[in-house]
Amino acid sequence: MDKQLVSVTSLADIAAIADQVAGAHALIDYQARKSEETRRRQRFDLEVFARFLASAAGYAGDLYSNLEAWRGVSYGLVAAFVRWMERESYAIGSINVRLATVRAYAALAVQAGYLSGDELAKIKTVKGYRAKEGRNLDEKRDRARRENAKKAAPVEFSPAHATLLKQHAMAGKHKNAARDFLILCLLLDHGLRCEEVASLNIGALNLVAGTLTFYRHKVDLEQTHNLTGHSLQAAQAYLATLPATRREEFAAPLFAGIAHRREVTRDKSARRKLDRRIAERTIEHIVARYGARAGLPGLSPHDCRHYWATWAIKAGTDVKSLQDAGGWASPAMPLKYAARACIANEGVKLPATVLSL
Repeated sequence: MDKQLVSVTSLADIAAIADQVAGAHALIDYQARKSEETRRRQRFDLEVFARFLASAAGYAGDLYSNLEAWRGVSYGLVAAFVRWMERESYAIGSINVRLATVRAYAALAVQAGYLSGDELAKIKTVKGYRAKEGRNLDEKRDRARRENAKKAAPVEFSPAHATLLKQHAMAGKHKNAARDFLILCLLLDHGLRCEEVASLNIGALNLVAGTLTFYRHKVDLEQTHNLTGHSLQAAQAYLATLPATRREEFAAPLFAGIAHRREVTRDKSARRKLDRRIAERTIEHIVARYGARAGLPGLSPHDCRHYWATWAIKAGTDVKSLQDAGGWASPAMPLKYAARACIANEGVKLPATVLSL
């Protein structure tokens, strides 16, 4: 009887160990079956989810590589994440894809023992959008944007102002001057959205090829831009300020953020930047600060995107090229910039007698 009891107990122990091992390998096995493109997209998806969790609760964790980071993720947080993406005007397709990624990794966390099966069942009840539902939501968001625009109009400025913004950053003597110079170049010379700048990894910059590869979250699209002369200069200057070991961490954030107060030691001498991304609000403050110095009060990152598109059209860029470079799903927005950039009566020809006074 005792031997039988010992055998059963031993089998239970072995089973528990086997479950732990299987759970530990669940993530490795899952990712090994996915294409490189899928793995890259899922990493971006989970970085967006982590940014939401950080803004909601000061969360810091690697949801893509560490299943233990999923402890505490709940149905309520996933549902709130979907609502947050709606408010942030993410494309319907992007919302659905990010939700699918969150569900898949939550299931892996259950296998690894970090989430309960009951919680996963509730998470799976969070639904994405069908095509018609998506169109209804887009119409609702469009109305809300028109009725509740933060600013009546973007801050308009010229290439001379853009040059002044960069000069102020280049001349800066503070430790973040090189960082600020690169951020301004990415906004002014490449039309990146604020969230796109915040999500850049070190590996996004290829100084040998002179390119920037980045992800446009709102349209679920990865792009590569040739760096402008100023952007290449800024990238070289900024990377030179980073430790050599960090420059080799291609998956690390290009612009690191400051740790949450609860995550740093009380010993001030030991406080340091953690492997967290710069907050979008920090980028907004940077742009506003340099804007004020350049005589452009209220300047925002999106104003820089307006500047980039408007002056690209004025310089002769065709609408299709601008649409592709700006990551717009349709030509509607580039056409608006084209309309704003042109002189209404430029093509009007009047009789010579009218002009001879």
